Amino acid sequence: MAKFEMDTEFVRKLAEILEESHLGEIELADGERRIRVARPTVTYAAAPMAAPASASAPSVATAPAAAPAGGADLAKHPGAVTSPMVGTAYLAPEPGKPNFVSIGDKVAAGQTLLIIEAMKTFNPIKAPKAGTVAQILIDNAQPVEFGEALMIVE
Repeated sequence: MAKFEMDTEFVRKLAEILEESHLGEIELADGERRIRVARPTVTYAAAPMAAPASASAPSVATAPAAAPAGGADLAKHPGAVTSPMVGTAYLAPEPGKPNFVSIGDKVAAGQTLLIIEAMKTFNPIKAPKAGTVAQILIDNAQPVEFGEALMIVE
């Protein structure tokens, strides 16, 4: 096996991209050579999982584009489903499959609404209560932050 030479400048550039894009991690592969740069906050993503009940708090917006302008208010909405971790949110179980839910769908408490990938683990995000999906505030495969409003269930 060939010796793996580390290009520290390349690693620094990846870290800068990670910081600028607010992603949790970046992984690149070239043949058998792999490099992964991750933010420390991602390693603690499992701890917030114990508090998905706090995921019932943002305010109403009508489209994903509205989330940045009123994002703080959305987290206080009584029907908000917020992200319990940093990761990448997926609205469908796998590419090419239908979304878990759509706007207007009736959901049961505990029903999977979406999944968030963090540290190569797919974590189901479940409805905190029964209701109707009023808004989906994110796009598929979008990076999300802890506490970010993902959906509104009323």
